[in-house]
Amino acid sequence: MTFTQISAGGVVYRYQEGILQVQLIVDRYGKTSLPKGKMEAGETIEETALREIHEETGIVGSISSPVDIIAYKYHHPELGQVDKEVHYYLVEAIAGALVPQLEEINAVAWHEPLEAWRKQRSNGYNNNDIILRKALSLLEVYIPENEDIPY
Repeated sequence: MTFTQISAGGVVYRYQEGILQVQLIVDRYGKTSLPKGKMEAGETIEETALREIHEETGIVGSISSPVDIIAYKYHHPELGQVDKEVHYYLVEAIAGALVPQLEEINAVAWHEPLEAWRKQRSNGYNNNDIILRKALSLLEVYIPENEDIPY
């Protein structure tokens, strides 16, 4: 029997003095990542994304648009094979201050778009490349081709 697990999160952005900034977290494994977490009973996927972003980073957000869904399988010691779906949204920061949920993540910070891309490429999970690239594209930020080379 296969178990399906739904998670949701987002690429959070803001404009600080007219300059676009993107939020990245450092997860408990020391990897650059995006805030996300498991859906709870009674929640919509969008509510999950906004709750997880707020819990992990302290930021209250508003969904601008869907970005994409990452799907993969992994083996859970008790559940067996799990089909995992992670739904990502582009989320505008509307309130709150950066406060990392230290039980879940090590750090959270704002970065200019190309800096965020470089951090993702050098220390992030490969399957998040497409998410960050699509989110930046929705924000009308395009990655130069020479930035596609892993560091």
